[in-house]
Amino acid sequence: MGMLQNKVAVVTGASSGIGRAAALLFSAEGAAVILNARGEKGLNEVAETIRARGGKARIVAGDVSLPETHRELVAEATAAFGGLDIAFNNAGTTGPVRLLADVAVSEWQETLAANLTAAFLASRCQIPAMLARGSGSIIFTSSFVGTSVGLPGMAVYAAAKAGLMGLVKGITADYAEKGIRANALLPGGVDTAMAGDQAQKEWAAGLHAMKRIAQPEEIARAALFLASPMSSFVAGSALFADGGNAAVK
Repeated sequence: MGMLQNKVAVVTGASSGIGRAAALLFSAEGAAVILNARGEKGLNEVAETIRARGGKARIVAGDVSLPETHRELVAEATAAFGGLDIAFNNAGTTGPVRLLADVAVSEWQETLAANLTAAFLASRCQIPAMLARGSGSIIFTSSFVGTSVGLPGMAVYAAAKAGLMGLVKGITADYAEKGIRANALLPGGVDTAMAGDQAQKEWAAGLHAMKRIAQPEEIARAALFLASPMSSFVAGSALFADGGNAAVK
């Protein structure tokens, strides 16, 4: 039996990168998964892969900055599989990459909506469903940017990702005694489309003590730890999966 046998998990940003890797891994470990991203084509590809391997998957396409997306995800988890045990709130955006004084107010608002407000909207829907099950694990993808370092041109992204740590601590204070564990996963550079071109990936690799960036599957395994009973006494934490980046700054 897998570590997530008979569990039900929502994964956002599941059509590519870390989210796709996590969806495949969670399914392989026994979870029924509800997949979210904005585009249906990529979601269908992941869902079909899971089903071909004997797993259970449903999709809900939608923008995580909208409250109805999260209501639909929880409703689908409940209707299709009986409830919700795990939420990997992974979707996000880097937003504008430029000096802060050159950032438009609309860009600030859009970046916070996708990274921080979306996390609030997700958790306010997910927590009641998990309370009905008696326990649950909520995981947010944060970043080393804003929590251990600042990077030029990324102040908006840093503010949004740092804000997730306040949310994690608040959920822990409110709900840990009721069996809800909230934690943040802080990747370093990851070999995804968001990492940019080869030159940008090589630059990012140099920031890490391991002198490389991660593969999405490596971050997915860290998410699996936080989702699984292996982390049963881990709540309100920041798990760095950053190749030693934070350690050498």
